[in-house]
Amino acid sequence: MNRIQNKLQQDKKLLSIYFTAGYPNLNDTVSIIQDLEKNGVDMIEIGLPFSDPLADGPTIQDSSTAALKNGMTTEVLFNQLKDIRKTVNIPLIIMGYFNPMFQYGVEAFCAKCQELGIDGLIIPDLPVDVYHEQYQAIFKKYGLINVFLITPQTSDERIRYIDSVSNGFIYMVSSASVTGSQSGFGNVQTQYFERISNMNLKNPQIVGFGISDKTTFQSATTYTKGAIIGSAFIKHITNSGVKTIDTFVKRILK
Repeated sequence: MNRIQNKLQQDKKLLSIYFTAGYPNLNDTVSIIQDLEKNGVDMIEIGLPFSDPLADGPTIQDSSTAALKNGMTTEVLFNQLKDIRKTVNIPLIIMGYFNPMFQYGVEAFCAKCQELGIDGLIIPDLPVDVYHEQYQAIFKKYGLINVFLITPQTSDERIRYIDSVSNGFIYMVSSASVTGSQSGFGNVQTQYFERISNMNLKNPQIVGFGISDKTTFQSATTYTKGAIIGSAFIKHITNSGVKTIDTFVKRILK
């Protein structure tokens, strides 16, 4: 069983952290992953920086720009992760846009992910129907879970289609805006969380966008399996450095 599927079976609310590979410094990637696991994070999304990140807010865009300037590429990231499974056991997901994967070669990219011990991919600009028709067999061949995003505007029909194609979790975007652009959840988000919960989907949901502290983490996970924090974590390591990861995670989980 894939590590993501194993983790989803645990009787707890899951905390997933997103960070941009190669930020703040090119060679911080592995130590950030190790420190996040050591401090109790359940899953990690490793952002592969891209020059035109449509779904990302300014914080993640800025970190991507900096990482690219630092020299981060697909090849560099794969090289950094070559021994990651000697020290890290939790699920690792690469989140990135389809263009770099297509340039690398989709099957070659998936094969490399399997070799390194990557468990899944999140590709915001790869439509579920294109994936289903053209790439699902490749992902399956290499044991990779592909995670799809839904928003409050996604129709029930589309959500059920995504659910039928998925075999891990559904990334539930808390709003229709870009990452890092809201603080807290209002009635609209709560009603959305309830609506999806009442659909009784076969895949659990994990909420992203707008989670920044213990309060928003607990609010987001009332109706879901877990939550993803990205922009708030990147702001923290920007302002306080990578040596203070423990204080950030403790603020969420303690």
